[in-house]
Amino acid sequence: MLKVAVTGCAGSGKTSVCNRFKELGVKVISSDVLAREAVAQDSSAYNKIVNYFGKKMLTEDGSLNRRKLRRIIINDNIAREALESFVHPEIIKLMHSQMIKAEKDGNHVVLVEVPLLFELGIEDRFDVVIAVIADRKLRVKRLMDRDDVSREDAEALLNYQLPDEDKARLAEFVIKNDGSFARMIRSVEHLYKDLVQKYVKELESA
Repeated sequence: MLKVAVTGCAGSGKTSVCNRFKELGVKVISSDVLAREAVAQDSSAYNKIVNYFGKKMLTEDGSLNRRKLRRIIINDNIAREALESFVHPEIIKLMHSQMIKAEKDGNHVVLVEVPLLFELGIEDRFDVVIAVIADRKLRVKRLMDRDDVSREDAEALLNYQLPDEDKARLAEFVIKNDGSFARMIRSVEHLYKDLVQKYVKELESA
């Protein structure tokens, strides 16, 4: 099974890229889904977060208030590192198990959205890396609109992620997502043809 990682800084448009691959029939594992599963109520990560940050981080139904947590960790490196130490190992375990299941289910290709791929040092788990990049000012605006945060908070979030130019240099393929949705879709479709379909055809002819 060909294992493909899609990475990029916050606000780059990774999810839109992954959604188009999914529409084309590729098995996609969403990092956001994994993150939510990792901190489900009474999970190991959930209990560690509550013990560290307190019950003030919970909503009325007992689930984690992700927005409130995000606001705290943006400007507090110690809190961010603590949260990451609780959550990232669980996400990686879930990702690994879902990739194994995808292969057992007969998928020839699996695509995983991994925002902090290089930061976590797990790029060697994948055969191919696609970096989604976009102009920083555009990413800041997207984050402000999407997460309802200030410009300063959006900038702070981007500052602790590996810059676009480094992600692009380390990846095998790059998709630029600077505003034209149609152009981004065409880039995904070209990559689907040149990477996914080519790989499957090679398998079938082997």
